[in-house]
Amino acid sequence: MTLHRSHLSLLFTTIDGGGNVAPVMGLVARLVERGHSVRVMSDGASRDEVEAAGASFVSWTKAPNKLVHSRDSDPRDWEAPTAVAGNAATIEQFMCGSAGLYAHDVVAELRREAADLVVNFDMVLGVVTGCEALGQRVALLSTMISMFPIPGLPPFGFAMTPAQNESERAAIDAANVQLEAMYDAGLAPLNSARKSLGLPALVHTLDQLDAVAVRWLGTARAFDFASRRAPSNLRYVGPLIRDPVDVEPWASPWRADDARPLVLVSFSTSFQGHIDCLQRAIDACSDLPVRVLVTLGHSVEPHEVRVGANTHVVRSAPHTRVMGEAALVITHGGHGTVMTALMKRLPLLVIPHGRDQGDNAVRIVHHGAGLSLGNRASKDEMRGAVRRLLDEPAFAEAARRLGDAIAEEVRLSRLIDEVESLARGHDQPTREDP
Repeated sequence: MTLHRSHLSLLFTTIDGGGNVAPVMGLVARLVERGHSVRVMSDGASRDEVEAAGASFVSWTKAPNKLVHSRDSDPRDWEAPTAVAGNAATIEQFMCGSAGLYAHDVVAELRREAADLVVNFDMVLGVVTGCEALGQRVALLSTMISMFPIPGLPPFGFAMTPAQNESERAAIDAANVQLEAMYDAGLAPLNSARKSLGLPALVHTLDQLDAVAVRWLGTARAFDFASRRAPSNLRYVGPLIRDPVDVEPWASPWRADDARPLVLVSFSTSFQGHIDCLQRAIDACSDLPVRVLVTLGHSVEPHEVRVGANTHVVRSAPHTRVMGEAALVITHGGHGTVMTALMKRLPLLVIPHGRDQGDNAVRIVHHGAGLSLGNRASKDEMRGAVRRLLDEPAFAEAARRLGDAIAEEVRLSRLIDEVESLARGHDQPTREDP
């Protein structure tokens, strides 16, 4: 092992929220390779990912701790009537409601072993509270677009496009006010956590972000909507792409001379009540001249779907490899799947089920790199969309242009250097205007 400059002690804190751990472990592995000591505090279900990256695993103790990947252990936000309502419940019950538990866990860990820097997944807001209590430098690392409001931009979870007129600007402003109110609904338990650690009460939940040194967004500026009013410590660092360590090996079941385009159908890693929608997507492709690969994840059993002669079902497959052979991706719109597809220059049919998925869908459509349908769309509507995406070259051309721009951001990303610089106590460079 070669030491690069001086050895650093880094603590990453995260949860196993479905697709967010594996991408960050790519960054962790590179920091370990550079000779740094890296611990990752997460759910028990993340242990294999953490140890495969060469880091030390630390489990949550008081905080919620997901031990296995299963449908029963997955979040149930999909049961809410809308994506906004699902996100509101997550904020109030989990992000803020459990803030005290996460805060006390991270305080105990940092007292056991100090860290030069804590890099925290943005959904675990209580970790920031604990770090503030200790005077510990902490940064946020998101694996998607910003969960927190950015002035002038459509808010997280509302699936809105940038305003083109005064009426749309007013609608975006109203939605941002609603999002801030959703966060403030969890203010009481967050302030209770702060009181237990000797910290003063906050006026608004998002005031907790004032204790954060920098907010790294693990997405591409070219993908997101631009804002000149973004916080000065908000930085795009490009998407973090990495296949999970438990992914099954891939061997194509089709003959090498099979010229039919390959369509990858991949819905959520976690369960979102999506079996019926997944079945309609499979049926939509069943009589088209295509090959169809369906990856189920841990949340759907093979016997729960019916497939045609052109379709092959697997529990998992390495998307970074399979997408290199594909012509189209049909997906729920999770950020990792979307970014991997765009990095492979593939158009997408996005069928959102909640969380950030609607936001990703409107960005795909905005850039012309695909189409979006509601999750109640019929198989005929899905079939029509698939035909358009395969037959109209404009979608593939737009996906190629967007993918080129994203790949360039990844090539130029200085995230590793910024992590090291911040851990050494240096200020972050000023954010560049878009």
